[in-house]
Amino acid sequence: MVKGRLEAFSDGVIAIIITIMVLELKRPQESDLVALAPLIPTFLSYVLSFVYVGIYWNNHHHLFQAVRHVNGATLWANLHLLFWLSLFPFATAWMGENHFGALPVALYGVVLLLAAIAYFALTRTLILYHGQNSTIANALGRDLKGKFSVLIYAVAIPLAFAIPWFACALYILVAVVWLVPDRRIEKTLNS
Repeated sequence: MVKGRLEAFSDGVIAIIITIMVLELKRPQESDLVALAPLIPTFLSYVLSFVYVGIYWNNHHHLFQAVRHVNGATLWANLHLLFWLSLFPFATAWMGENHFGALPVALYGVVLLLAAIAYFALTRTLILYHGQNSTIANALGRDLKGKFSVLIYAVAIPLAFAIPWFACALYILVAVVWLVPDRRIEKTLNS
């Protein structure tokens, strides 16, 4: 199967996810700056999630540049990823509206963790389909960044119940690590 429909569908779902997240930013009824203060936690959680969704979109795009075809398993693995990404608006809104409370921060971490696992599963599905000597396998290598992310999320989730702000700092750390697009794929494609 060609990959174009999978890419177009994924782009559409990700665009809808971002749209839903921004709709959670409720405008204040008053027209002064003080009225914006209660929205700061919601806005900060939106910014973090927007960055995360952007990271997934960017890396998803790079990932599919390294493959020519997809199969049924790839379609399901991609839907698995999109499912977890589709929960970002809920987790983002709950965390922001509850001022980064322990349980919402932990749930946000669970969504991040499961999205990371789903992305890892998608990469493994593509490697399995294309072979261990394929462009995608060579580009991803051992995927230390992906494994690092899963580890940090696994540490941050229980930590959220004790120190929510520190768990959020760990989520930000992972986002910063991924802000630079994954150059492994570009290097492999250009060589």
